[in-house]
Amino acid sequence: MENFILYEEIGTGRKSVVYKGRRKGSIHFVAIICSDKSKRPEITNHVRLTHDIKHENVVTFYEWYETSNHLWLVVELCTGGSLESVITQDECLSEDVVREFAIDLVKGLRYIHDAGIVFSDLTPSKILLDGPGTLKYSNFCLSKAEGENLEEFFTLVTAEETGGGDGKENTSRTSIKNRIQGSPVYCAPEVVKGGDPSTSSDLWALGCIFYEMFSGKPPFFSETFSELIELILLEDPPSPRQRGTSSCKPTQEFQSLLKGLLQKDPQKRINWTQLLAHPFWRGVFSEVHTSKEEEEDISSSSSVGRSGVCSSSQSSAVTPVSVTSQGPGGGHRIVQGEAAGAAGAEEPVYMHPNKSFRLDNVTELRPKSALDKDTRESIFLLSSRPTPRMSCTARDTPNRTPLPQDSVVVSGLNDISCCIKDLVYIDSDLAVTPIMDNPKILKTAPVRYDSKTLCVRAYSVEKLSCLSPEDWRVFLQQLCSSLETQADKTTAAARSKLNLLCYLCTIAAHKDTATRLINSQLFPVLTQQLRLAPNWDVKSKVMRVLGLLASHCTELREETPVTEAVVMFTELIRENFRNSKLKQCLLPPLGELLYLIATQEEKKEYPGELWVVPAAAYTVLMRCLREGEDLVVNHMACKIVENVCTMVSHYGQGFITGEMGPMLWYLFTHSTVDSLRVSAISALCRITRLSASAFQSVIDKVGLPAILASLVSGISRVQQHILTMFAAMLASGAHAQLHRLVQERTLW
Repeated sequence: MENFILYEEIGTGRKSVVYKGRRKGSIHFVAIICSDKSKRPEITNHVRLTHDIKHENVVTFYEWYETSNHLWLVVELCTGGSLESVITQDECLSEDVVREFAIDLVKGLRYIHDAGIVFSDLTPSKILLDGPGTLKYSNFCLSKAEGENLEEFFTLVTAEETGGGDGKENTSRTSIKNRIQGSPVYCAPEVVKGGDPSTSSDLWALGCIFYEMFSGKPPFFSETFSELIELILLEDPPSPRQRGTSSCKPTQEFQSLLKGLLQKDPQKRINWTQLLAHPFWRGVFSEVHTSKEEEEDISSSSSVGRSGVCSSSQSSAVTPVSVTSQGPGGGHRIVQGEAAGAAGAEEPVYMHPNKSFRLDNVTELRPKSALDKDTRESIFLLSSRPTPRMSCTARDTPNRTPLPQDSVVVSGLNDISCCIKDLVYIDSDLAVTPIMDNPKILKTAPVRYDSKTLCVRAYSVEKLSCLSPEDWRVFLQQLCSSLETQADKTTAAARSKLNLLCYLCTIAAHKDTATRLINSQLFPVLTQQLRLAPNWDVKSKVMRVLGLLASHCTELREETPVTEAVVMFTELIRENFRNSKLKQCLLPPLGELLYLIATQEEKKEYPGELWVVPAAAYTVLMRCLREGEDLVVNHMACKIVENVCTMVSHYGQGFITGEMGPMLWYLFTHSTVDSLRVSAISALCRITRLSASAFQSVIDKVGLPAILASLVSGISRVQQHILTMFAAMLASGAHAQLHRLVQERTLW
């Protein structure tokens, strides 16, 4: 097996980490993607679609490996980041730059479509830039061969992995459907309506990306899913205009191109011939030759793919598409078939992807195994981490070549990392205290209700646990109908509703009752009351009930509409951001909901796919951490970050930004409230567990001497968190940071 050297971490995703790597014995640098095995269907799909692709605008796949805990992909290294990051940093691009970028995107997508592949989930985050600035398509995990059913492919991969059993077939169907859903922001109307992705829907997504490059935001965007779908289906995109300007409008050619790509009717949408001949390109794609025989070949090979019996060894060659320069103007022309050879262009063989996946013949779709216990040679070596047998004197011989048995085997990389983290983070580092009713944050008065005037029977929690299914159903119906009654808005009616909510606060503090209530029809009714309740007294009690339910719930069902509640809390915080008192009511239940779904993620078969946290939720929480905010609000936001980041889940990744570390450090060093200072440093410590860059950003911001001064002067708990962060950063393999700290005299 080939050996690779792992260098620094260059990116993270959902259940994956990307490292810069080098093939041992060469100077060929690559990107090495370490992915959790739960993503096997997606990774297998990516490999079978890209293993034969060779094109300048597609990230090249080299090989893949399987270890005891991970799948490892070795692919082309792109050092320029993603198109998404370019748009975020520059906010908008000039039309000339859009044209330059778009030429790469058109060439790459045309190649992908000619290879019989529908990209399906085309977003700016899946487009990478190499060093010279060439755009390349990456991440074909949700792509598919034209005419096939991706859900069936995922099901077959899962069945093959589990030995072909079908015991979980019914329960996994919904999960698989959720897994193959792409980003709705770039989704074509026909796909939103339930249709299959196609080459035409890819062109729609391409138009969305062109629009976003120019204006800085996609043509259709909303923080609520239902509103976004309505915009895509019914509304025309606003005229593209560059952000922050009033006069920079696109040319008529660019507007015409966008209009053609963003046609809601796929029959009227621009096709490939029209796209390449469009005047926006200024002659770059001047000639397209497609013979009748070539079209028949493509149609024939596509029909074989739809039959589902074609293997990679039987795949037909797709007509080569080569791009050659045309004259001094620097333009290009697309030449197909024999014309490509006549033009003197290179003639790569473009193969159809392996469209079949039979359980009796999956050898070619399996990664190279690194599980052989007799193999003593490593696949991947960590570039600057000492091997187990290296003694302290090894500092004097830095060029020592470790023996094979001294190497860190990648199959043990996850185990070693987990062991180190287990040693670094002890139980007290990860202790969780509630956000609701936390006396160190805000003291709350006890809630009482009047059983005599209660509109439902005042069952105790003990009695509720003993109710028959029919009595429980009747009880829930009475609760929901009493809360939904809107006709009577008198003071007496509001007082009756408040009394009912106080009763719910009492029973929601019991684990079994809270779990049953949050998974019942009462939860969406309570969420609706956040918007419809007649006054803020009622709304605040609804918030408290929701927070207590989330705080005491032990099991969350997949169908429970937690996302809607998170969106509602986020909107209310944004609408009332200047009202600190309201934020003190809104933040605790929002935090408890976020912590609840983070804890539930590990319990689900396909974690991270069931409940979506909008980006706006992370934004408002980070705003609540800023200097000048109410101290109680600061503390609540800190506590939310601390609790959510305790869980190793993708929900904590939303807090990993360049400014989060310095903000928490500022609260730690400048707050006059001791409990807030401890919460801030604890939150920073837990974020560092997810990403060492959080603590590194603090070191870059304030300097190592300031951190060491806080270490010396802090109380024991603060010292523990700071030392833990140092250890976590060094254990993460952050080699540049390690070298920097070793050279820092003040550390010693």
